[in-house]
Amino acid sequence: MLLEQPAPASRHPLRPADLPDPRPAQGELLLRVTACGVCRTDLQIAEGDLAARVLPIIPGHQIVGHVAMLGEGVTGWNLGDRAGVAWLGGTDGSCRHCLEARENLCERASFTGWDRNGGYATHATVRADFALRIPESFADIDAAPLLCGGVIGYRSLKRSGIRPGGRLGLYGFGASALLAIQVARHWRCRIFVCTRSAQEQARARSLGAEWAGDYAQKPPELLDAAVSFAPSGEVVRSALRALDRGGTVAINAIHLDRLPELAYADLWWERSVRSVANFTRADATEFLDLAATIPIRTHFETHPLADANTALERLREGRVAGAAVLVV
Repeated sequence: MLLEQPAPASRHPLRPADLPDPRPAQGELLLRVTACGVCRTDLQIAEGDLAARVLPIIPGHQIVGHVAMLGEGVTGWNLGDRAGVAWLGGTDGSCRHCLEARENLCERASFTGWDRNGGYATHATVRADFALRIPESFADIDAAPLLCGGVIGYRSLKRSGIRPGGRLGLYGFGASALLAIQVARHWRCRIFVCTRSAQEQARARSLGAEWAGDYAQKPPELLDAAVSFAPSGEVVRSALRALDRGGTVAINAIHLDRLPELAYADLWWERSVRSVANFTRADATEFLDLAATIPIRTHFETHPLADANTALERLREGRVAGAAVLVV
């Protein structure tokens, strides 16, 4: 499913295309794709909220597949091995950020489904050193939603500075928050959820939140940390106003509509706002191991590859309960 020109999801911006199977370059794997998660970032690229870097492009960066061909020089992988592919598609490995174990900030990083073709297809290539091992306990369709929403949610929790047993706010309760709340429960955090949907509030309580309300409401206690999953600056401000002294709001978003004006009183007492940019391979490995240990349960609906536009449209309209996964 190919994106040639961004357009509203209602106009079905992806078109079916019959392309030659890609061949792996040196150091790459060719995967036969079995499942690919549908992410809000895919929607933002398809609609143009996130400017395209390459057109045409095959979206999709939550890929699970099996190795169909090895590029020259690949070691450690065999034909038939299962592999995952996530947002971070490659880095230069030599810049100061990479050398300081902050490869998520590499200025020459490439991203799956944005710089290089992704998983809305029968086949995809991946740098072998950026392919991820999927724990055996997860089926392919269960694993796909972990590879973006799960990993970036985990990094967001770390960026928020939440500690085991702390008071955590989750603002927005979509696919990533559904996974993050399971990590937070494992850490014995007290969880407070703000989301507009009464249905999502009920789901949050059923998953262990001790309180759930609307964005306009304040949690009954001040928070040690919060993660904002909604692409809205107003939501970030609401989260900031709910923090205790010294607390942090981590913004789990690659695109935000704006940052509204803040009263300094909302930020004073060493409160802070931190963006979350991508993730490292170490984040992904840590999270996948933790997901198998907890174990994390994913909630998703499935669509055939040819219905990728439908999945994006349902995501745009807020009709996806959990995550959407394309089955190839």
